[in-house]
Amino acid sequence: MGNKGHCLCGAVTFETTGPLRGVVYCHCSQCRRQTGHFYAATNVALDRIAISGADELTWYAASDDARRGFCRTCGSALFWQRNGDDHVSVMAGAFDLPSGLAAERHIFTADKGDYYAITDGLPCHEGSSASPPADGR
Repeated sequence: MGNKGHCLCGAVTFETTGPLRGVVYCHCSQCRRQTGHFYAATNVALDRIAISGADELTWYAASDDARRGFCRTCGSALFWQRNGDDHVSVMAGAFDLPSGLAAERHIFTADKGDYYAITDGLPCHEGSSASPPADGR
């Protein structure tokens, strides 16, 4: 059994199979600018996701390292993928409920917006999740 989801207008749909990684909250400036807040995403191997409506999916090369996928009709942010990676991040909010997802950690907290505090007690990393946890929140 898989998890299903879609963009706001339904032009792009997807279904994942197998277990999903916990939700990672990314506070980098690119994620904040694209969504108006921060990303909340899980991750899945490319061979465990089926995407329908791919002709409505637009990929934006946000940097030399990664691209962001969104619906060209409604603008919903759906995916993030590091170049050459065999996994894709899927925005947690795009999944149908119940998603079965659970929050795991925060990344790029050194770049977070100044209008909110991180107070949920999850591990925080100043950079990527490979960076050491931040002392403060």
